[in-house]
Amino acid sequence: MHGINFIQDLAVILVVAGVVGWVCQRVGLSVVVGFLAAGMVVGPYTPPFSLVSDPERIATLAQVGLVFLMFSIGLRLSVRKLRRLGLTLMLASFGGAILVYYLTRLLGAALGWGSTETLFLAGMLMVSSSAIISKILHETGENHERAGQLAMGVSVLEDVVAVVMLTLLNSLVQLGGAGAGRGQSLGHTLGLLGAFVALAGVGGLLLVPWLLRRMSISADEELQTLGIAALLFGLAVVAQHAGYSLALGAFLLGTIVAETPHRHQVERTFEGMRDVFSAVFFVAIGMQINVHELFSSAGLIAGVAAFTLAARFFACTTALTLVGTPPRDALRTGLAVTPIGEFSFIIAQLGVAYAVVPANFYPLAVGVSLLTTLVAPALIRRSGPIADALLARQPRWLEDALRYYREWLEQLQAQTQRNRLWQLSEKRFVQVGVEVLLVSGLLVFSGQLFTAAEAWLGRDWLFPNGLQVIFWFGLCLVLLAPLVAIWRNCSALALLYAQVSTTGHPRADRLAGMIETVLKSLTGTALFVWLFLLLPAEGRTRWVLLAVAVVVVGALAVLWRRLVFWHSQLEVELKEVITSAEGKMTATSAPWLQQHGDWQLHMIDCVLPDLADVQGRRIAELDLRARYGCSVVGIERQGFMIPLPTPDTVLYPRDRVLLMGTTEQVRAGKAFLGAVSGAADSLYEEILMESVTLAAGSRAAGRTLADLSPARTHGVQVAGIHRHGLRILNPSAEEKLYVADEVLVLGAPAKIKAFKVWLREAASMGQ
Repeated sequence: MHGINFIQDLAVILVVAGVVGWVCQRVGLSVVVGFLAAGMVVGPYTPPFSLVSDPERIATLAQVGLVFLMFSIGLRLSVRKLRRLGLTLMLASFGGAILVYYLTRLLGAALGWGSTETLFLAGMLMVSSSAIISKILHETGENHERAGQLAMGVSVLEDVVAVVMLTLLNSLVQLGGAGAGRGQSLGHTLGLLGAFVALAGVGGLLLVPWLLRRMSISADEELQTLGIAALLFGLAVVAQHAGYSLALGAFLLGTIVAETPHRHQVERTFEGMRDVFSAVFFVAIGMQINVHELFSSAGLIAGVAAFTLAARFFACTTALTLVGTPPRDALRTGLAVTPIGEFSFIIAQLGVAYAVVPANFYPLAVGVSLLTTLVAPALIRRSGPIADALLARQPRWLEDALRYYREWLEQLQAQTQRNRLWQLSEKRFVQVGVEVLLVSGLLVFSGQLFTAAEAWLGRDWLFPNGLQVIFWFGLCLVLLAPLVAIWRNCSALALLYAQVSTTGHPRADRLAGMIETVLKSLTGTALFVWLFLLLPAEGRTRWVLLAVAVVVVGALAVLWRRLVFWHSQLEVELKEVITSAEGKMTATSAPWLQQHGDWQLHMIDCVLPDLADVQGRRIAELDLRARYGCSVVGIERQGFMIPLPTPDTVLYPRDRVLLMGTTEQVRAGKAFLGAVSGAADSLYEEILMESVTLAAGSRAAGRTLADLSPARTHGVQVAGIHRHGLRILNPSAEEKLYVADEVLVLGAPAKIKAFKVWLREAASMGQ
């Protein structure tokens, strides 16, 4: 009967989620609000409507939903995406989170709370909900605006902050409180987390792509789905046994899969399960809330929600402004990243489960999430006027100071880009950092790996104490390649800095050799101390490691060249994994859409359903520009992007179509296509808008768009022309270009760059 009850509970959750989600869509609310509210209504604390009453089954459903939700969040993050988001946005995201942390500490002190309660409240408020924000941005149509994309970038990066914060808090509750060695354990905990992430990440990047490639060749879709699901739950369990949470394991697998060419295939495979179990997670969270506690804490919830809206807006806006973001974009982004969500629930649940915070923290997290999610759509829709009003009231001295500060940052960035020494050494510093974390992970978790192997094979496998000898010998051999790589990179850096520091000195050669020797000696000493502190040295293991070390040193002398070759091969394989999907589209991120708010242009993406009337018809037949004034500027099909499709392009079911025009035009075009809103994760990062002014003597001056044919010849589209105060949106083919016209160009970054160069060339250079 237990199985039947579980299925019954799941059926109730899905029915309620579907009905309430549909109602929320009809009235313009986020479906996440509906899921949480529905859970509270049908949960065990609201008789006689309690359709699901078993707390253990509710917790199980929430855990399953959490795994799929974290996996989908991880799929939106990858090394490539972090690189494209850029260091400045990373600094802004982490700086904003730290600022919220300190503001929350002030709030906790004002409320008279202890350090532990304040720390958990800060963890709940430091990170926004990427799942909620992406849904709201997509539902409001702001996901293609620069502020919307900045908000998505910030929310995705804050997921990393949330994972780190969740790990620290998990370590904290196991230590028994905020004062239990917090200062001493912070660096140790972060080091362990970095080591685990590096170990799981490198191992996953080597194993998962190979496994997915093999399954795509030799297994049908059913077996591929089973294999990926096994990896998902397996890594979640591994993370749990390593002392972390299921969320970390699922999140890591998502980021690993995001690095592979199979990402879009996996997304399509798990699209249905992701939608189902994400809804299950939010409904199950609502079911665990006592509505009476929610109402009894209404004043506290309202106050903390107001604080969250103000603090997150202030912190994000300040951090983005400090990294050089234009004030208007910073203000709009700050208004968009106010909702909190899934990680806040997990952090509150952790504190309540270990009884380190009061029980009302859980309804506090849900109540604040509900209020901030309800307010967020209105803030996002009105972010432009609000930002303009605030900027109009700023003091003149502040405006001048911000302008001078941005100019100084631009000069500083230009100097950094010209710093040849940093450009030469940056890559090696990154490689050393990753390799150090990988070796640390193998050594730190070697005890757990040996315990698992001992439980499986027995200590005396093959011969007395055979497992111990074989395990440590194998581990040392595995460590040889990254250790050799660390030494080679450090040696190269020592040589580089020795040469640069002695340039121009009369005895440069001799002095450079001395500096290089000193740097290598310091590096060798640091490596010895690092390994000595990490190696296990208790009981018989010490002598086993000593004997193994002697054998390994001999093997190192013989296999040095081979080890260098193996490491080079490993680097090549990892680089291929990371760069293999560069040509494919990934989730919305930088490069950002350039500013085009003055043009009053709007872009939405929508999905053609299976039974759409327009399926099988060419874009030219639809005549969207003549009928409604909007244009099809992109089509995503099976994970690949068709930028600026030609008029002969045929539309097929499940195509994701990107429409451009005014707000009314794109809505009318969407209704004509019979399209529906798709998933919040978009693939249109390669399409951007940029303005270019036509210079005197340009080869395009005096010619019509039909004559220039920018789409066919250059792969770009002219979206608008600004001429003497008059803006012409979606100009016709007969429209001419004149000197001093400001032309709004739409296309991929490389195509726009080439077209701008072509426009600047003089007419005498030929056509």
